[in-house]
Amino acid sequence: MRIVALANQKGGVGKTTTAVNLGAALAELGHRILLIDLDPQANATSSFGLQGTDGTSLYDPLLGGASITEKILPTRRDGLFIVPADIDLAGAEVEIARMPNHLTRLAETLRPLQADDTFDFVLLDCPPSLGILMSNALAAADELLTPIQCEYFALEGLVKIVRLVEQVRDSGVNDRLEIGGIVMTMFDARTNLSQQVVADVRKHFGERVYQTVIPRSVRLSEAPSFGKSILEYAPSGAAAQAYRALAREFIERHGSPATPRELSHTPASENLER
Repeated sequence: MRIVALANQKGGVGKTTTAVNLGAALAELGHRILLIDLDPQANATSSFGLQGTDGTSLYDPLLGGASITEKILPTRRDGLFIVPADIDLAGAEVEIARMPNHLTRLAETLRPLQADDTFDFVLLDCPPSLGILMSNALAAADELLTPIQCEYFALEGLVKIVRLVEQVRDSGVNDRLEIGGIVMTMFDARTNLSQQVVADVRKHFGERVYQTVIPRSVRLSEAPSFGKSILEYAPSGAAAQAYRALAREFIERHGSPATPRELSHTPASENLER
Protein backbone atom coordinates (compact mmCIF):
# COMPACT_ATOMS: atom_id res chain seq x y z
CA MET A 1 0.00 0.00 0.00
CA ARG A 2 1.31 3.42 -0.97
CA ILE A 3 0.04 6.62 0.62
CA VAL A 4 -0.20 9.62 -1.70
CA ALA A 5 -1.03 13.10 -0.41
CA LEU A 6 -2.67 15.42 -2.92
CA ALA A 7 -1.85 18.87 -1.64
CA ASN A 8 -1.39 22.46 -2.62
CA GLN A 9 -1.58 25.35 -0.19
CA LYS A 10 -3.48 27.32 -2.84
CA GLY A 11 -7.17 26.63 -3.40
CA GLY A 12 -8.91 26.32 -6.76
CA VAL A 13 -6.14 24.41 -8.53
CA GLY A 14 -8.06 21.18 -9.14
CA LYS A 15 -6.75 19.29 -6.13
CA THR A 16 -10.03 17.65 -5.07
CA THR A 17 -11.08 17.19 -8.68
CA THR A 18 -7.85 15.30 -9.29
CA ALA A 19 -8.17 13.23 -6.10
CA VAL A 20 -11.71 12.15 -6.99
CA ASN A 21 -11.18 11.46 -10.67
CA LEU A 22 -7.73 9.92 -10.40
CA GLY A 23 -9.14 7.62 -7.72
CA ALA A 24 -12.07 6.68 -9.96
CA ALA A 25 -9.77 6.08 -12.95
CA LEU A 26 -7.41 3.89 -10.92
CA ALA A 27 -10.37 1.88 -9.66
CA GLU A 28 -11.60 1.53 -13.23
CA LEU A 29 -8.25 -0.07 -14.04
CA GLY A 30 -8.95 -2.64 -11.33
CA HIS A 31 -6.94 -1.26 -8.42
CA ARG A 32 -8.16 -0.96 -4.84
CA ILE A 33 -8.28 2.69 -3.84
CA LEU A 34 -9.12 4.46 -0.58
CA LEU A 35 -9.75 8.20 -0.79
CA ILE A 36 -9.54 10.02 2.55
CA ASP A 37 -11.21 13.42 2.60
CA LEU A 38 -9.19 15.56 5.03
CA ASP A 39 -10.83 18.86 4.11
CA PRO A 40 -13.58 20.07 6.50
CA GLN A 41 -15.30 21.59 3.46
CA ALA A 42 -15.94 17.96 2.37
CA ASN A 43 -15.85 18.65 -1.37
CA ALA A 44 -14.51 15.20 -2.20
CA THR A 45 -17.27 13.68 -0.08
CA SER A 46 -20.01 15.62 -1.84
CA SER A 47 -18.47 14.66 -5.20
CA PHE A 48 -19.71 11.15 -4.48
CA GLY A 49 -23.16 12.33 -3.38
CA LEU A 50 -22.40 11.56 0.28
CA GLN A 51 -23.54 14.80 1.89
CA GLY A 52 -25.00 14.50 5.36
CA THR A 53 -22.60 11.81 6.55
CA ASP A 54 -21.90 13.46 9.90
CA GLY A 55 -19.95 11.28 12.31
CA THR A 56 -18.23 9.27 9.59
CA SER A 57 -15.14 11.45 9.18
CA LEU A 58 -11.63 10.79 10.45
CA TYR A 59 -12.29 13.00 13.49
CA ASP A 60 -12.71 10.18 16.04
CA PRO A 61 -9.86 8.01 14.69
CA LEU A 62 -7.48 10.97 14.73
CA LEU A 63 -8.28 11.56 18.38
CA GLY A 64 -7.99 7.88 19.24
CA GLY A 65 -11.71 7.27 19.70
CA ALA A 66 -12.27 4.81 16.83
CA SER A 67 -10.53 2.75 14.16
CA ILE A 68 -10.24 4.05 10.62
CA THR A 69 -11.74 0.78 9.34
CA GLU A 70 -15.05 1.77 10.94
CA LYS A 71 -15.21 4.93 8.82
CA ILE A 72 -14.61 3.47 5.35
CA LEU A 73 -17.60 3.66 3.01
CA PRO A 74 -18.03 2.23 -0.50
CA THR A 75 -18.74 4.43 -3.51
CA ARG A 76 -20.65 3.51 -6.65
CA ARG A 77 -17.36 2.74 -8.36
CA ASP A 78 -16.19 -0.82 -7.69
CA GLY A 79 -12.82 -0.79 -5.96
CA LEU A 80 -13.09 2.82 -4.80
CA PHE A 81 -13.79 3.55 -1.13
CA ILE A 82 -13.86 6.78 0.85
CA VAL A 83 -13.48 8.07 4.38
CA PRO A 84 -15.79 11.11 4.23
CA ALA A 85 -15.18 14.50 5.79
CA ASP A 86 -17.46 16.67 7.87
CA ILE A 87 -17.24 19.95 9.73
CA ASP A 88 -15.90 18.17 12.84
CA LEU A 89 -12.52 18.02 11.14
CA ALA A 90 -12.20 21.76 11.62
CA GLY A 91 -12.29 21.15 15.38
CA ALA A 92 -9.75 18.38 15.02
CA GLU A 93 -7.20 20.98 13.90
CA VAL A 94 -7.39 22.55 17.37
CA GLU A 95 -7.59 19.35 19.40
CA ILE A 96 -4.75 17.57 17.61
CA ALA A 97 -2.51 20.59 18.10
CA ARG A 98 -2.71 20.02 21.86
CA MET A 99 -1.50 16.42 21.62
CA PRO A 100 2.18 15.54 22.13
CA ASN A 101 2.25 13.51 18.91
CA HIS A 102 0.30 16.12 16.96
CA LEU A 103 2.28 15.69 13.72
CA THR A 104 2.00 11.90 13.55
CA ARG A 105 -1.65 11.35 14.50
CA LEU A 106 -2.66 10.51 10.94
CA ALA A 107 0.30 8.18 10.41
CA GLU A 108 -0.71 6.27 13.54
CA THR A 109 -4.35 6.24 12.44
CA LEU A 110 -3.37 4.64 9.11
CA ARG A 111 -1.31 1.83 10.64
CA PRO A 112 -4.16 -0.73 10.61
CA LEU A 113 -4.35 -0.28 6.84
CA GLN A 114 -0.61 -0.66 6.40
CA ALA A 115 -0.73 -3.96 8.29
CA ASP A 116 -3.48 -5.06 5.92
CA ASP A 117 -3.50 -5.86 2.21
CA THR A 118 -6.82 -4.38 1.18
CA PHE A 119 -5.78 -1.24 -0.70
CA ASP A 120 -3.18 -0.57 -3.36
CA PHE A 121 -3.19 3.20 -2.88
CA VAL A 122 -4.51 5.59 -0.25
CA LEU A 123 -5.16 9.10 -1.62
CA LEU A 124 -5.21 11.90 0.95
CA ASP A 125 -7.22 14.91 -0.23
CA CYS A 126 -5.74 17.73 1.87
CA PRO A 127 -7.28 21.07 2.78
CA PRO A 128 -5.84 24.12 0.95
CA SER A 129 -3.95 25.45 3.95
CA LEU A 130 -0.69 24.80 5.79
CA GLY A 131 -2.42 23.66 8.98
CA ILE A 132 -2.33 20.61 11.21
CA LEU A 133 -4.28 18.37 8.82
CA MET A 134 -2.00 19.02 5.85
CA SER A 135 1.07 18.64 8.07
CA ASN A 136 -0.26 15.29 9.26
CA ALA A 137 -0.89 14.19 5.69
CA LEU A 138 2.69 15.00 4.68
CA ALA A 139 4.00 13.24 7.78
CA ALA A 140 2.04 10.11 6.85
CA ALA A 141 2.52 10.04 3.08
CA ASP A 142 5.07 8.22 0.97
CA GLU A 143 4.82 10.91 -1.66
CA LEU A 144 3.22 14.19 -2.58
CA LEU A 145 1.20 14.63 -5.77
CA THR A 146 0.67 18.31 -6.51
CA PRO A 147 -1.94 19.64 -8.95
CA ILE A 148 -0.91 23.01 -10.37
CA GLN A 149 -3.18 25.30 -12.33
CA CYS A 150 -1.79 26.55 -15.65
CA GLU A 151 -1.49 30.16 -14.57
CA TYR A 152 1.17 32.81 -14.04
CA PHE A 153 1.92 32.08 -10.37
CA ALA A 154 2.32 28.30 -10.80
CA LEU A 155 6.09 28.26 -10.29
CA GLU A 156 5.87 30.49 -7.23
CA GLY A 157 3.46 28.03 -5.61
CA LEU A 158 5.69 25.09 -6.51
CA VAL A 159 8.70 26.67 -4.83
CA LYS A 160 6.72 26.90 -1.59
CA ILE A 161 5.68 23.25 -1.86
CA VAL A 162 9.27 22.11 -2.42
CA ARG A 163 10.35 24.03 0.67
CA LEU A 164 7.53 22.47 2.68
CA VAL A 165 8.58 18.95 1.67
CA GLU A 166 12.17 19.75 2.62
CA GLN A 167 11.04 21.02 6.01
CA VAL A 168 9.05 17.84 6.68
CA ARG A 169 12.00 15.65 5.73
CA ASP A 170 14.57 17.70 7.64
CA SER A 171 12.41 17.69 10.78
CA GLY A 172 12.69 13.90 10.94
CA VAL A 173 8.89 13.47 11.04
CA ASN A 174 8.90 11.77 7.63
CA ASP A 175 12.25 11.37 5.91
CA ARG A 176 10.78 9.18 3.14
CA LEU A 177 8.48 11.91 1.77
CA GLU A 178 9.18 12.82 -1.83
CA ILE A 179 7.54 14.83 -4.57
CA GLY A 180 6.03 12.00 -6.56
CA GLY A 181 4.63 14.14 -9.30
CA ILE A 182 3.21 17.44 -10.52
CA VAL A 183 -0.04 17.48 -12.49
CA MET A 184 -0.86 20.47 -14.66
CA THR A 185 -4.57 21.26 -14.50
CA MET A 186 -7.05 23.63 -16.19
CA PHE A 187 -4.97 23.59 -19.35
CA ASP A 188 -6.37 25.68 -22.20
CA ALA A 189 -4.66 24.79 -25.47
CA ARG A 190 -6.04 27.95 -27.08
CA THR A 191 -3.90 30.25 -24.93
CA ASN A 192 -0.19 30.90 -25.08
CA LEU A 193 -0.13 31.32 -21.30
CA SER A 194 -1.14 27.73 -20.57
CA GLN A 195 1.46 26.37 -22.96
CA GLN A 196 4.16 28.65 -21.58
CA VAL A 197 3.40 27.72 -17.96
CA VAL A 198 3.59 24.01 -18.76
CA ALA A 199 6.89 24.53 -20.58
CA ASP A 200 8.34 26.52 -17.66
CA VAL A 201 7.29 23.95 -15.06
CA ARG A 202 8.74 21.12 -17.14
CA LYS A 203 11.98 23.08 -17.55
CA HIS A 204 12.41 23.47 -13.79
CA PHE A 205 11.03 20.15 -12.55
CA GLY A 206 11.70 17.77 -15.44
CA GLU A 207 10.36 14.25 -15.11
CA ARG A 208 8.48 15.07 -11.94
CA VAL A 209 5.86 16.71 -14.17
CA TYR A 210 3.32 14.27 -15.59
CA GLN A 211 3.08 14.15 -19.37
CA THR A 212 -0.70 14.08 -19.06
CA VAL A 213 -2.30 17.50 -18.66
CA ILE A 214 -5.86 18.00 -17.48
CA PRO A 215 -7.89 20.31 -19.73
CA ARG A 216 -10.15 23.10 -18.56
CA SER A 217 -13.64 21.62 -18.75
CA VAL A 218 -17.15 22.74 -17.86
CA ARG A 219 -18.05 19.06 -17.42
CA LEU A 220 -15.47 18.72 -14.65
CA SER A 221 -17.15 21.57 -12.80
CA GLU A 222 -20.61 20.11 -13.30
CA ALA A 223 -19.91 16.51 -12.29
CA PRO A 224 -19.73 17.02 -8.48
CA SER A 225 -23.18 18.61 -8.41
CA PHE A 226 -24.53 15.28 -9.68
CA GLY A 227 -22.52 13.28 -7.14
CA LYS A 228 -20.47 11.68 -9.91
CA SER A 229 -16.89 11.46 -11.07
CA ILE A 230 -16.16 12.70 -14.58
CA LEU A 231 -15.85 9.07 -15.66
CA GLU A 232 -19.54 8.59 -14.88
CA TYR A 233 -20.82 12.02 -15.82
CA ALA A 234 -19.11 12.46 -19.20
CA PRO A 235 -17.23 9.19 -19.81
CA SER A 236 -16.30 9.88 -23.42
CA GLY A 237 -15.29 13.52 -22.95
CA ALA A 238 -11.80 14.99 -23.08
CA ALA A 239 -11.57 15.39 -19.30
CA ALA A 240 -12.47 11.77 -18.61
CA GLN A 241 -9.95 10.59 -21.18
CA ALA A 242 -7.31 12.82 -19.58
CA TYR A 243 -7.87 11.32 -16.13
CA ARG A 244 -7.75 7.81 -17.57
CA ALA A 245 -4.42 8.70 -19.18
CA LEU A 246 -3.22 10.18 -15.89
CA ALA A 247 -4.14 6.97 -14.06
CA ARG A 248 -2.22 4.86 -16.57
CA GLU A 249 0.81 7.11 -16.25
CA PHE A 250 0.50 7.02 -12.46
CA ILE A 251 0.61 3.20 -12.48
CA GLU A 252 3.52 3.17 -14.92
CA ARG A 253 5.49 5.47 -12.63
CA HIS A 254 4.86 3.31 -9.59
CA GLY A 255 5.50 -0.02 -11.24
CA SER A 256 3.95 -1.92 -8.34
CA PRO A 257 1.18 -2.86 -7.96
CA ALA A 258 1.32 -3.09 -11.75
CA THR A 259 -1.68 -5.34 -12.24
CA PRO A 260 -5.12 -5.41 -10.65
CA ARG A 261 -5.71 -7.99 -7.96
CA GLU A 262 -8.55 -9.54 -6.05
CA LEU A 263 -9.57 -8.15 -2.67
CA SER A 264 -7.67 -9.95 0.04
CA HIS A 265 -9.76 -11.40 2.88
CA THR A 266 -8.14 -9.53 5.72
CA PRO A 267 -9.63 -7.72 8.73
CA ALA A 268 -10.14 -4.44 6.88
CA SER A 269 -11.54 -6.09 3.78
CA GLU A 270 -13.99 -8.09 5.84
CA ASN A 271 -15.18 -4.82 7.37
CA LEU A 272 -15.75 -3.39 3.87
CA GLU A 273 -17.77 -6.38 2.73
CA ARG A 274 -20.36 -6.10 5.48
